[in-house]
Amino acid sequence: MEKRERLLHASSFGMAAAAYDEHRPDYARAAVRWALEPASGPRVLDLGAGTGKLTASLVALGAEVVAVEPDPAMLNELRRSLPAVRALPGSAEAIPLPDASVDAVPAGNAMHWFDMTVAGPEIARVLAPGGVLAGLWNLMDDRVEWVAGLARVGGSAAVGPRDTPAGWRAGTADAHLPESRVAARFGAAEQGEFPHEQRRTADSLVATIATRAGVLVMPAQEQEATLGRIRAFLAGGPETAHGEFTLPMLTGVLRVRRL
Repeated sequence: MEKRERLLHASSFGMAAAAYDEHRPDYARAAVRWALEPASGPRVLDLGAGTGKLTASLVALGAEVVAVEPDPAMLNELRRSLPAVRALPGSAEAIPLPDASVDAVPAGNAMHWFDMTVAGPEIARVLAPGGVLAGLWNLMDDRVEWVAGLARVGGSAAVGPRDTPAGWRAGTADAHLPESRVAARFGAAEQGEFPHEQRRTADSLVATIATRAGVLVMPAQEQEATLGRIRAFLAGGPETAHGEFTLPMLTGVLRVRRL
C-alpha cells in the first residue's frame, strides 16, 4: 500500500469510532501476557490505542498504561470508556513521552499503519534498554470452512491477507520491521499465535466488518454491495443463520526487544 493510500485508510476510523468501540473484539489474554512477558517493568505505552480495546486488557493485567492515539474521535471514545487511563494525542512518528520512559510498547491492530522508518527510532527512543515492542492483530481463523467462505465473499477490502493466519505469518515481520530491524535498534522478531473467539450474530459481524478501513473508504454504493454479499452469505449458512454463533479467531503477536 503506497503512503497516500495508507494515510487515507489509517485516518478513516474516526468516522466510525463509536461503532468500532462497540463491535471490534478485544485481544486474547494469553496473547497480551506473551507480548509483555520480556518487559523488565510495568510501564506500558499503548501506541495507536484507538478506542482502548487493547488498553483495557493491559489495565486488567496490572500494567501502568499510557495510551497515545492520533485520531480525536477515537481518543474521545477511549477517554469515555477508560477515564482513569492517561490518554494523550500523538502518533507513532511523534510520541509525546520522554526518552526511556516505558518498558513495553504494544500496538493493537495498529502497527501496519506506522511509518517504521520514522516510528522505529521514535519507539526505540521512548523504550528503556531491553524494552519490548509488540504488535497484536486479531485474525479470522480461515482454517474453518465457513470463515474461509466469508473471506472469499467479502473480498480483500473486508477480509484482507493480513486478517487471516497464513497471510499474517508470511508478511508481518518483514513488513513491519524493515531497514535492517530499524537500523539495528531491535533484535530478532518472534511470532506467536493464541486462540481467541468472539460471540457474534450475523448483524453484529456485518457491523464489525463495516469498521474495517477497506470498507470505510469505499464509495457508498460499493460498500452497500459488499456488506450485502456478506449479509446474504451469513444468512445462508447453517453456522451463522440463526442467532448467536462463535467467530473463531487467533490473536497473532509480533514481538521484538530493544537492544
